[in-house]
Amino acid sequence: MRPLHLEKKGLRGLAIAESFRQNSRKSILAGIVMRRDFVIDGFVFGSATIDGDDATDSILQMYDDLKRPDISYLLISGLIISLYNIVDIKKISDSLKIPVIGITYKESEGIENSIKHHFPNSYKSKIKKYQKLGLRKKITLHTSSVVFVRKEGCVLHDVKFLLNELTLQGSFPEPLRVAQLLAKSLLQKGLSF
Repeated sequence: MRPLHLEKKGLRGLAIAESFRQNSRKSILAGIVMRRDFVIDGFVFGSATIDGDDATDSILQMYDDLKRPDISYLLISGLIISLYNIVDIKKISDSLKIPVIGITYKESEGIENSIKHHFPNSYKSKIKKYQKLGLRKKITLHTSSVVFVRKEGCVLHDVKFLLNELTLQGSFPEPLRVAQLLAKSLLQKGLSF
C-alpha cells in the first residue's frame, strides 16, 4: 500500500463523481486528476449501469485508462452510485494499492429497506455488498461543514487532513466539485461512455 505523503504540494489524487437522469440506463462517471495545489492534470471518463453491479469495475478501468502511477489516492463521491450500484472500496484499494476514500454529505439511517423495496427478488446480494462497506465516520471540516467518509488504506486522521486541504468552502472537496461539474456538463450535452 502506498502511503499518503501529505507533506507534498504535488500530491495527486483521482476524484470521481457521477451524473445521470432518472430515465437513464447508465450514469456518466467523470474523473479528475488534481494535485494538492489544485492544478488539474488529467481527465478520464466511464459509466456505470443504473441499478447494476459494475461500478467497481468501471472505476478500476478508469484508473487503468489513465496510466498514471503518480496517483496517490482516490476520492469517490458516494459509494452507492447509479441507484444502488455499490462500489467495493476494499477491492479497489487492494487492487490499486492506494488509499480510497468515499465521501457523502448527509446523515442517514442506512438503505437496507430501500434496497429491499427496489430489488424485491434479489435484495440479499445488494444488502451484503452494502453491509460490507461498514459504517461511515463523521468528519467536521475547517469550513464547519460535516462530511461522512468510508476509507480503505489510510487512517481517519490523514483523511481529515487531506479533506481540509482540498476543501476551499462548504463541504465539497475541490477535486470532487470539479468532477461533478464535468459529469453534469457531459450529461447535459447528451454524451455517453
